[in-house]
Amino acid sequence: MDYVYGPGKNHLFVPGPVNIPEPVIRAMNRNNEDYRSPAIPAMTKTLLEDVKKIFKTTTGTPFLFPTTGTGAWESALTNTLSPGDRIVSFLIGQFSLLWIDQQQRLKFNVDVVESEWGQGANLDILAEKLAADHSHTIKAICIVHNETATGVTNNLATVRKLLDHYRHPALLLVDGVSSICALDFRMDEWGVDVALTGSQKALSLPTGIGIVCASPKALEASKSAKSVRVFFDWADYLKFYKLGTYWPYTPSIQLLYGLRAALDLIFEEGLDNVIARHSRLGTATRLAVEAWGLKNCTQKEEWHSDTVTAVLVPPYIDSTEIVKRAWKRYNLSLGLGLNKVAGKVFRIGHLGNLNELQLLGCLAGVEMILKDVGYPVKLGSGVAAACAYLQNNIPMIPSRI
Repeated sequence: MDYVYGPGKNHLFVPGPVNIPEPVIRAMNRNNEDYRSPAIPAMTKTLLEDVKKIFKTTTGTPFLFPTTGTGAWESALTNTLSPGDRIVSFLIGQFSLLWIDQQQRLKFNVDVVESEWGQGANLDILAEKLAADHSHTIKAICIVHNETATGVTNNLATVRKLLDHYRHPALLLVDGVSSICALDFRMDEWGVDVALTGSQKALSLPTGIGIVCASPKALEASKSAKSVRVFFDWADYLKFYKLGTYWPYTPSIQLLYGLRAALDLIFEEGLDNVIARHSRLGTATRLAVEAWGLKNCTQKEEWHSDTVTAVLVPPYIDSTEIVKRAWKRYNLSLGLGLNKVAGKVFRIGHLGNLNELQLLGCLAGVEMILKDVGYPVKLGSGVAAACAYLQNNIPMIPSRI
């Protein structure tokens, strides 16, 4: 039973954690098992092979840590870098800010490139820094692929082009927490050295698995990295990989079965179809926002995110009240504005195991809430704009043709 009961189903439209599909819930509804039995290593082997597919890598080595995205951040940094190493890191919103804070607390020399919230990473400044770094003092570029606080997606292919153009050997470390399995992500093609995501985002699982994937170059760097690591040490995992037992400590059996089911659903739909579905959801949401007469926090179309839309509200409205009213009156969960955009934006998450009709229910709820808080929205305007687009773009469900 819900801790605070509301009739019907809670409409969860925060940008993570997201809705968990019923097959995943059923897969996790099981007793504990001995993780040293033959069954769990056999399943883990298939999970590691299949996880590589969501990163679009054939050469990367994945690690499944019982942690959150924050732990995955730490694993990426401490296994590849040494204290004092120079990092170029982009500050574009709350989650890139938190990663930078972690980098600084781990005693790296962080060269912060800050942009206005609502803008993407300033890659012109990156080009300048790479061009000037003749002695290759920059050891890593750290970038958040999709900043969920502002709904901004960065262009990773351009980052790789810059590194190649200047023949710079810096590692490319990418936070893909709210992008992998929802947005186009190509680890091998874009030369990403460490990519990471969390189970509670597009994979549509509970929080609890931080998935890290390391390139051969990153694994080589880990051999000389001097940062202290214990729980997140890749070397411990690699040792157990060779033994065929896979786990240096106890995993969550239930989450492993959930991950198996989640991957099966993604592969049944087809990863490219999953990405296309998220593109439709993102476009429909942006069309609704435009029809309401409101603006997207993201300042240029090239940065628009297909997993979250941050909606700017007029100065006379506190966006926190929109989020509160959504939950209290309509059993709808929307994302708060964070830090610099607190009170100025609310966020609509549209990622994970989610379809177009579910999104339309959310948009209808937002319209009523806007009316509640005094914004002169025309009821049905955003829903109509989204419907007009979706009716022309939703494909037949492949398994039902």
